Amino acid sequence: MTQPSASPSTRRYAAERGVDLAALADEIGHDAIARTDVDRKLAAPKAAKAADPSASPWDVDHARHGPVEPVAVSRLNQVAAANLGAAQREIPAVTHHDAADLTMVESLRGRMAEEAEARGVKLTSLAFHVKALARALEDFPRFNAALSPDGKTLWLRRYVDIAIAVDTPHGLMVPVIRGVSRKGLWAIAAAIKDLAARAQERRIRPEEMGGASWDGEAFVPRLMCPIDLSYDHRVLNGADAARFVTHYARLIADPRRLMI
Repeated sequence: MTQPSASPSTRRYAAERGVDLAALADEIGHDAIARTDVDRKLAAPKAAKAADPSASPWDVDHARHGPVEPVAVSRLNQVAAANLGAAQREIPAVTHHDAADLTMVESLRGRMAEEAEARGVKLTSLAFHVKALARALEDFPRFNAALSPDGKTLWLRRYVDIAIAVDTPHGLMVPVIRGVSRKGLWAIAAAIKDLAARAQERRIRPEEMGGASWDGEAFVPRLMCPIDLSYDHRVLNGADAARFVTHYARLIADPRRLMI
């Protein structure tokens, strides 16, 4: 392979960018190489990539404008990202917003604090939310369902399993409390404590992963909790969501209903 003629500045420019001048000369069919030939060579892969409809728009050179440090993404986060991406692409999701009154829940938790300590369980408001959600899912079975890939069958689950999010040093984990409808508040609180502790230690097994402010006469401050319900619009509509959230808020507002 004959070395082509090129100015010192062009040779330096090509060397800094990893362009082989001899190979470039053979490719373009002449021996005299200018800086513009090098630029065209550098631009060719980018142009081909831009023309490729299968090319990812996120496959970019992040080091182009400064130093970068690569950090490996854990297998757990890779799987979570893939699942979240697939759900976002496939499901027309809608979110309904409301609020629930937690005043009675917090009052009851205070009265049960001594018993909770004796049981060695931390009775958080999450246990009440899990129990209320289980009851609401039983009362509104279409919210506890899965749509088949072909969209022709709606699988109504006759069991209630509820996932809880646990923030851990190695990423967000979402273990599942099984058979919630058959559990009381103390059992749910114990399950939350157990799953959260084991998630922190990465000991979760694969099978465990998968309201008003007025009383009619005077202003009464209440402890309110925002509620956000995201649902599959292929199966449910806005009226369904409003009824479900209203029912859920009614249950959580009076925790005595959860004791029955």
